[in-house]
Amino acid sequence: MTNINWKQEVESRQDAMLEDLKDLLRIRSVREDDKATAGAPFGPGPKAALDFMMAMGEKDGFTTKVIEDVAGHIEYGQGEEIVGILGHVDVVPEGNGWESAPYEPEMRDGKLFARGVSDDKGPTMAAYYGLKIIKELGLPVSKKIRFFIGSDEESGMSCLKTYLKNEQMPTIAFAPDAEFPIINTEKGISSVDVSFENNRPAEKGEFELEAFTAGERYNMVAADASATLTKVGDTASMMVAFNKYIDANTALEGSIEATDDTITVSVIGKSAHAMEPRNGVNAGLALLHFLSGYDIAGSANDFVSFAMKYLYDDTRAEHFGIAAEDESGDLTMNVGLLSFGKDGGKFGLNFRYPYTFDMPTAKDAIAAKATAFNGSITLFEDEKPSHVDGDSFLVSTLAKVYEKETGEKSELLSIGGGTYARYLTEAVAFGAAFPGSVDTMHQKNEFSVWEDLVKASVIYAEAIYELAK
Repeated sequence: MTNINWKQEVESRQDAMLEDLKDLLRIRSVREDDKATAGAPFGPGPKAALDFMMAMGEKDGFTTKVIEDVAGHIEYGQGEEIVGILGHVDVVPEGNGWESAPYEPEMRDGKLFARGVSDDKGPTMAAYYGLKIIKELGLPVSKKIRFFIGSDEESGMSCLKTYLKNEQMPTIAFAPDAEFPIINTEKGISSVDVSFENNRPAEKGEFELEAFTAGERYNMVAADASATLTKVGDTASMMVAFNKYIDANTALEGSIEATDDTITVSVIGKSAHAMEPRNGVNAGLALLHFLSGYDIAGSANDFVSFAMKYLYDDTRAEHFGIAAEDESGDLTMNVGLLSFGKDGGKFGLNFRYPYTFDMPTAKDAIAAKATAFNGSITLFEDEKPSHVDGDSFLVSTLAKVYEKETGEKSELLSIGGGTYARYLTEAVAFGAAFPGSVDTMHQKNEFSVWEDLVKASVIYAEAIYELAK
């Protein structure tokens, strides 16, 4: 270990780090495919955030390179081996209900509020300043350091996949995109669409579900839901029943309006990261639960009935009969996308599964149960779990730095979240959330404690140097 006072070096630069972070947070870097262009494949926001980091790297004297307008790296040092830092600047949609503007960073009681401040712009900036300190101090390194910046982490990580097709894979790497101490195991991640055709005619006396929509991403708990119903009959009775339902479920907000024989219903729950759906309140499933108390016409009945039998009030897929757990944790299931209309219905499910679990077999089990409701699987995407040995140079070095700077024992963790680390041969997730901190990733009013980001930058600076010296 070196005798450099890393804490002092970071604290002397923290004002500048805060201003740079605020500028980055002001960029609404949500993927927008409808605004994609040849020079901005994921839309203008992600590209603007990528350009911001590249420009900052150039200004600070680093070598930079952009790959196909989806990713880039900021480089320092020379050597055959490459130490990688894996950050991303895209964010999930902001959603509703913020107490302050999501893209105008605001400091309140030592907490910095903004979309992306904890996932992953804050940690990325903290790690960047760690690398910047090494360069400004002129510290000798024997390896090449490449700070990877991605712009599509939240929507499939295609940016890293494209990058690795064009550039050499880092020898060892860490992603500042999760929590401390060290995450050396990441669960498998699978997205499954269960779809239903709208081909059964309505029967007399039933109401019709004209439209239903909830959720924005597979990796977010669906926080908003709405439905349009026609041929309801006794609209007044349904309106009274809905208001009682909302009053009885204090975690929900809702509204209902009637025009002639049409009713429009909206429900607001709470968003959360898909790796732990229990941290959120799924508005889509709540609204379907309310609707399940009525006779539903045609194919929509299959859609709602399937949700009640297999999805409602179950984040561990117990109703599917595929619940599982090992030393890396238990299987979780998030219902991120819910929709029904004239073209049919769909549930977009996101599973985070243990290291020893067989997801293809589980997929077959889900398909068999969907068949009974005239449903079928129309999408199956699967990313296998990742694991790095705890005795490796990478993990042992990060552990020593963490213990030195925090005075706490470094433990090896497993997460349900997916980071870039899973795509490299030897990479782990390393911070930036400290044990016991509040997780607001993918939620409204996302925040990071500023002192924690400063502390993380101290750890990153020393860790990068120890890995590369």
